[in-house]
Amino acid sequence: MRLLLCCCLLLVCLPIVEGQTPADILDLSRWRLTLPIGTRKDGRPDEIRQPELSNFSHPEHFHVINPNGVVFRAHCGGVTTKGSGFPRSELREMSPDGTARANWSTDDSTTHTLILSVAITATPPKKRHVVCAQIHDADDDLMMVRLEGEKLFVERNDLGDVMLDRHYPLGTAFDLKIQAGQGHVRVFYNGEPKMDWEVSRDGCYFKAGCYTQSNLKKGDAADSFGEVVIDQLRVEN
Repeated sequence: MRLLLCCCLLLVCLPIVEGQTPADILDLSRWRLTLPIGTRKDGRPDEIRQPELSNFSHPEHFHVINPNGVVFRAHCGGVTTKGSGFPRSELREMSPDGTARANWSTDDSTTHTLILSVAITATPPKKRHVVCAQIHDADDDLMMVRLEGEKLFVERNDLGDVMLDRHYPLGTAFDLKIQAGQGHVRVFYNGEPKMDWEVSRDGCYFKAGCYTQSNLKKGDAADSFGEVVIDQLRVEN
């Protein structure tokens, strides 16, 4: 297993790389970023779109660390999106030119693929739950790749979970591939097929980053956080 040296739960963090932005490491041309802060003071989280995202970084929530990783961090007291009580530093899939929201169906003849090399490096101390990747449909999340304590799995709401690792060591990098098309969603973990789910949903798009599943009501402090490091990110369709 590949262990990332940035495990903030253990306070062993690699330094921020000065002069680099996340777009130097990851292709962000077809993504939009939501942050757990709201500088406009209107109750809504900040969103960073193209072309601003191509040279954007944030010293706490979205930045580059050695070696060639991008940190996504969301603190439990952060600003949340409408319809969610949990904070996120998370990318949302957009059209290839970055100008419109991606919107596809699991029934498409085209296969929509998200490829990640990712590690979950910190969880809040009370509710140790973090989501690192999703497919969202027109109404709700269709599936999430979720860590609860040591259990790393695919969550499908009222359907059964699909286990990826029962004893995931925090800070361990793993390869994740999610494919949707021809009426199926498939998940591969470190190259091994883990899920082949026959499902039909419209209005779909990928999400990737850190969606911390805790807040003050769950008993965590405002500055407690979840953190995810991504060093490869690719969408194919």
